Amino acid sequence: MTRDETILAVKDIISTIAPDEELVGLDTAVPLRDQIELDSMDFLDIVMELRKRYSVQMPEEDYGELNTLDSCADYLMPRLEGQELKLQNA
Repeated sequence: MTRDETILAVKDIISTIAPDEELVGLDTAVPLRDQIELDSMDFLDIVMELRKRYSVQMPEEDYGELNTLDSCADYLMPRLEGQELKLQNA
């Protein structure tokens, strides 16, 4: 999966978890919590959805890697290598 596809995958998961949030125009370098309303349960739901869709196992100590879309991509790209993009909200 490319970097753009990885970011798109995370945005798609966020739109599943928080359907009322506006994701167009998010700054990839700014913490997600500073741009949209996500609480700790939302982040746990994102981790669970990554596991469900892509079989990504993310230990709790790595949850901070979901801080920005850039850090999500950096963390997830090696783990999603060779996988197909799976969108539910396209």
